[in-house]
Order: sequence, then structure tokens, then C-alpha cells
Amino acid sequence: MAIPKKISWVTLDVYGTVIDWETGVMNAFNAEAAKDGVTLTKDQVLPAFKEIQHRIESGSYELYAEVLRRTAVEIAERVGWRLESSRAGFLPDSIPYWKPFSESTPALNKLGKNFETGLISNIDDKLLGHTRRHIPLVFDLVVTAQQVRAYKPDPAHFKEFARRIGGKKGWVHVSSSYHTDIAPCLAMKVPTIWINRNKETLEKGQKKPDAEVKNLREALKILGLA
Repeated sequence: MAIPKKISWVTLDVYGTVIDWETGVMNAFNAEAAKDGVTLTKDQVLPAFKEIQHRIESGSYELYAEVLRRTAVEIAERVGWRLESSRAGFLPDSIPYWKPFSESTPALNKLGKNFETGLISNIDDKLLGHTRRHIPLVFDLVVTAQQVRAYKPDPAHFKEFARRIGGKKGWVHVSSSYHTDIAPCLAMKVPTIWINRNKETLEKGQKKPDAEVKNLREALKILGLA
């Protein structure tokens, strides 16, 4: 696929694409661990967060708030931090404080003036509501894990979005996650822009996205808005 010349819809993943989840997660873990005199590093927390979260999400559906609570407990166990499960709510409770990347607000404002826009996110509606207070744009469509009762890379989000807009013509999806978003979109032949913030390299056999950029600002150029 190629980025269409005539674009009608631009959808975005939220966390990692618009919102700096890595800083949000680390701030939450550091604040809670400090209560017990524990110091944590990114290398201890972030790879484990991705691994454990995806494993939990691949099981029976449950709200993302619960996924985060279970993830927090498992990470604590892994690093030798004694965290009572009753305290694990610190992680979902931190989402209202996860902030956008510096380029997110101006980029989203430009997108909203030129295209129909949507959010496609592995989260529940309540927690996304907290995040949207940081985002000035009123999106035309939103699909969450809670609505489809599944987590990406399951294609349910994308199939539901295509159903709501009546097909895939003129639709481009933007995401920072190859695993959860780019791969299923490529399989569905939905054009993609991969925001590769962490300079990841594709493994052998993984298909290339239609475009690869460093941030949302560069994604605007691909969409003809720069």
C-alpha cells in the first residue's frame, strides 16, 4: 500500500504516539516505590511493562485499569519490591498525569483542520477521558479496547473503525507501535505511518510500514501538511 493522494481520515494511536507513556509510567513507579525506599530504573520497568502488559492483554478481556494493576504487581515482584496488590492502583491512577509530547498539540490542531480524525486505543473509556483533557482536538470517532472487548494487535479495533466509516478508502493510521498497530494495519491493507521514536529496527520477515518518521511533526509532512 501507499499513502493515498486523497486522504479523508487520519487515525492515531494514543500512548506513545500522542502521549508520552514512558515518562508517565516511570514517574508513577518512582513515586510509589520511593514510599518504600526503593529506586527503579527504566531498564527495570519499561521492557517488563511492555512484556507483561501484552501477555495479560492476550488473555480474556478485562478493563485496562485492571491490566495496569496486574502489570504493576508483576513488575514489583520481578524487581524484588514488595508491593501489596491493594496499592497497585497507583498505576491507572497516574494516567491523568501522563502528558503529550511537545509536538502533539500543534500537530493535532493541524490534522483536525484538514481531515476527519480518530483515536484507536488499547484503553478503557474512562481512562481515555482523563487523557483527552490534555488533547485540544475534538475527534470525530474513537474506538477503544473497552468498546470492542479486545486488545491490539487483535484487529477488532481496526475492523470496527472501518465498519463505522464505511470502508478503508482514504484512511491512514499513525502509530508508534509496530506490534500493536502497524502490523495489523498492514495485514488489513490500511496505509500506515510508523512514528519510530525509539529507533527500533524491524526483524527479518516484518513488513515495512508505508512511511516511517521520528515524530508527529514529521508525520504531517507525509500527510502533506508541512
